[in-house]
Amino acid sequence: MAAFALATSVTPGPVNVVALSAGARHGWRASLPYVFGATAGFTALLLLVGFALEQVVHALPRFALGLRWAGGAFLLYMAWRLAGDRGGLDVATRSSRRPSMLAGAAMQWLNPKAWFATLSGMAVYGIAQVGLFAAIYFAVCFASIAAWAVAGSTLATVLADGRTLRRLNVAMAALLAASAVVMLWA
Repeated sequence: MAAFALATSVTPGPVNVVALSAGARHGWRASLPYVFGATAGFTALLLLVGFALEQVVHALPRFALGLRWAGGAFLLYMAWRLAGDRGGLDVATRSSRRPSMLAGAAMQWLNPKAWFATLSGMAVYGIAQVGLFAAIYFAVCFASIAAWAVAGSTLATVLADGRTLRRLNVAMAALLAASAVVMLWA
């Protein structure tokens, strides 16, 4: 369970890209509400799926398809916003627009990667162990997303040059867009 949780939590995805950006813009401590919100949001999603939603998805395949397309559209929107970022890390921005806990939680509920990890995890480990799975996932998910925020904070000095940050944002946006396209047509 822990290996599955690590493999699905630490790999690049929209939540981790936002954590990297938040760490670079606001520092890792200021990003902790986002990290906690994303972790709590995912854990709530896992518990809901484990106890109820799995039946809905199996009974209504169109729901799963709609979820896939909504998630893909959201990823493309996030990629577009990230690509359009001006690339500045000025102090005024750092202190005024910190990532929120609610934003982190909402990101997970709109994140196709989180839904696929949840559904596949439930398929493998089942409802009988959902409580244990959720507890393990909470710890691993928090550590994984926090690592991305710390990486962003560490890279902030390198990214202080607006052009370098802009290049990173465009590269991250391309990765997000590519993951959305692959997910939609896989």
